[in-house]
This record gives sequence, C-alpha cells and structure tokens, in this order.
Amino acid sequence: MKIYNTLTRTKEEFTPIEEGKVKMYACGITVSGDAHVGHAFQALIYDIIRKYLEKKGYEVTYARNYTDVDDKIINRARETGVPADKYAADMIKKIDKVMREFAVDDPTVWMKATENIGNIIDFISALIASGHAYAVPCGDVYFDVSTFKGYGCLSNRSVEDMLDGVRIENGEEKKNPADFALWKAAKEGEISWQSPWGKGRPGWHIECSAMNRAAFGDQIDIHGGGRDLIFPHHENEIAQTESLTGKRFVKYWTHNGLIKVNGQKMSKSLNNSLLLEDLLSKYTNEAIKFALLQTNYRNDVNITDSFFPEAEKHLSSFYRTIAQVEEKFGKGSCGNKAIDEKFDECMDDDFNTALALSELFPLFKKISFKCAAGDSSCADDVKQVRATYSLLGLFTKSADGYFAEVAAKSAAVPEEVQALAAVRWEAKKAKNWAEADALRAQIDALGYAVKDGKEGYTLEKKQ
Repeated sequence: MKIYNTLTRTKEEFTPIEEGKVKMYACGITVSGDAHVGHAFQALIYDIIRKYLEKKGYEVTYARNYTDVDDKIINRARETGVPADKYAADMIKKIDKVMREFAVDDPTVWMKATENIGNIIDFISALIASGHAYAVPCGDVYFDVSTFKGYGCLSNRSVEDMLDGVRIENGEEKKNPADFALWKAAKEGEISWQSPWGKGRPGWHIECSAMNRAAFGDQIDIHGGGRDLIFPHHENEIAQTESLTGKRFVKYWTHNGLIKVNGQKMSKSLNNSLLLEDLLSKYTNEAIKFALLQTNYRNDVNITDSFFPEAEKHLSSFYRTIAQVEEKFGKGSCGNKAIDEKFDECMDDDFNTALALSELFPLFKKISFKCAAGDSSCADDVKQVRATYSLLGLFTKSADGYFAEVAAKSAAVPEEVQALAAVRWEAKKAKNWAEADALRAQIDALGYAVKDGKEGYTLEKKQ
C-alpha cells in the first residue's frame, strides 16, 4: 500500500513506526461556525483512511481535535453575547449532531484545546527552557523560528519567502517577523487561563502539537488535514515538536484538497459556503459521499449545480438494480471476492476512492445483465458490493429505505414547483420547446432550478 507524503512529495510504501499499529491524527474543526461541506469532506476522508487501514489488519488509534478557543470563536461569542466557552460547547454539540447525520464515525480519541491547557503550558515551558521560545513583557510567548534549521521543510518555502508580506502587528514584541505565538496574553473580557506568563490562552499552532504528544508521545505515523493547513499550521507543528523532542514528528503527512463552488474557492467572504446541514436537507448522506469521493482526496473538489443531483441519480440507478436482484434472488449466499480485490487494488494506490467508484459503473451493468438473464450469481455480486463499499459509507441502506429517504427529501420541494416541473417534462418530451422554456422560467422565479438527465429531471433549491 502506497501513501502520498506531502513532506517528500512522493508516494511511499506504507510502513508504520511500530509493526501492526498506526497512530493517526487529523486536525478537526475550529468551532466558530456551522459545519460546511469542506469539513464534511475532510472528516469523511480520514474516517475512510482509518477504516481501510483497519481492513488491512492494522490496529489504528485515530485522534481528532476540536479547536474550541481562538480569535474567531471569541469574536463570535462577543457578537452573540454568549460566553466563549458556552458558545464553543454549543457549537460542538451542533456539529456532532450533523456529522452523525452525515454518518461519519467518531475517532478513537476526541481532543479539545480547552481540555489540554496544562499540556500546552508544559510544552511551552519546555520550549522556553531549551531556548526555542521566549516570553515578552506583555505576557505573550513566541516560538523563535531562527532556532529550528528545518523550518520550511513541509511547505518547501524558504524563510525569506515566508516573510514576504509579513508585518509585525501593533503591540507585538517579536524578535523576528516570522516568529509565531505560542501563548497570547488575555485582553479584557476574554476567556483565559493562568500561566507562568500571566493570564492568557494558547496560540492555534501549539494546540495540535501538545494534543498529539498527550495522545501518542513523541512520534506518529500519519498526520492529516486540509491542504490549506500545510503553511503555517503544520509547518509550525513540525518546528515546535521536533525542537522539543529532537525526533522526526510525523512519518507520513497527508493533505486533502479544498472545496470550490463553480470554480471559485468556497469562503465566507464570497458568500458561497455550503453548509452540511443544508445539503443533508436535500440529498441523502450517501449521495453527498458518492459525489465527494469521485474526486481523488488530494485534489480540489469543484461543486457545480449538477454535482449532488448527478450523484443521487447514479446511486438511485444502482439501488434500483440492487432492488431487482434482491427481489428476484434474495440476499446472496456468498460474496464475489474479485470485487473486493479490485477495490483493494484501487485503495492501495493512495486511497484512490475515485478509481474505486469508477469500477461501479461497469460492475452494475454486468449485475443488471446477469439478473435479466436469470443468473443468480448476481445476488452474490450485490452482497459483495454492499460489504466492500460500505467502507466508503455506500450501500448501507435497504433499497426501500433509500428510495423512501430520497422521496422524503424531494417532498421538501413545494407541490406547486413539483407540478410545474412535471408539466414541463411532458412538454419537453412532446418537443413543445416554447412551453417547456416558459415553465422553466416560472420554476426559476420560484427559487428552484430544474436539471434534466437522460432518465428524468431533478429539482434543487437555488443557493
């Protein structure tokens, strides 16, 4: 099995530090707002990586964190008039709920920054004692980048490149512009903890280093997160941890791609964020997963208007075949190991879910042909597809359950819009293009988009 290592920029044969065991950490959500599709993608990818490593026979300990104190959280708490600790706790409950609806399993170990303040203070104190960090009179503590010769190894940047555009903010007392905060002195009214440097709170980067060390010790096998975390977050984690321990911190650095919406980066500033809660009100969790996993995890995912409807359409086609097979031949008596072996071949190549999903299209074509020909081995094929692809969170429902869920979500579209769409489809089939266009315009004016396919159409509320 090969994994792409961001540190070396090559695919490497996977060999854990300790035979048979894997220590894996993924940076989780900063709980300043609701979970969006980018959070869902990252959580899904590392859930799958964990499960596939377990399938390969490894004992996996998977730790994941919530950042529950930082500038954004403090600002949002101030805006809403809720204490920062309560705001963060409420957001974690909300995010946990929607992630469970998305059907991503919990990690082995959940970690929170606020539950590791003692570990963070001990970590910072050791860095100061070893000359890698320094406190300033106001109560801030900074990491001294000049003391770590390997700085820039992950992002492949020189310190000079990193300094381009960096400036020291008012009130900062850094030795060098590239130095980063390990501890921030408390401002009036902010949440804070007592420390040797006065009241304050941890900087963002130190949280993950301290939590990693608390969970795993000095070294781990896999560290993951979004590609936007390579610099500065993960670069700074390496500097902090390796300065303290003198050991290589992470053996394999993995990073998933980012989310784009119609070619643009998804961001609050562009007002194009897609909240997971909103997506789950329109599509099944399996359709959302199917759509996201058709892109290799290291690449950016471009979400277009047809992205999720197309995925739901493909899944519906697969489930129709499953329903036909199971109605005619039952659940199958044994599996088809060739299907599982092909899946493993795809996943052994850096967890290539896109390739694994591409195998489903010809496979279901063969299953459908076998079913029509009265070949009962198609039931064994379906049984194996269910068993194998459940690792990706797919084909976990009964066919009736799946279609009932699709119907329930479609029912959220107002009856008036559904009626217009049905009339328009008939007009289109009759090649009455003028009437079809006029009906489309009416549907559009009501805030819905109609998307045509070979077998029918889908309705989607416009963002």
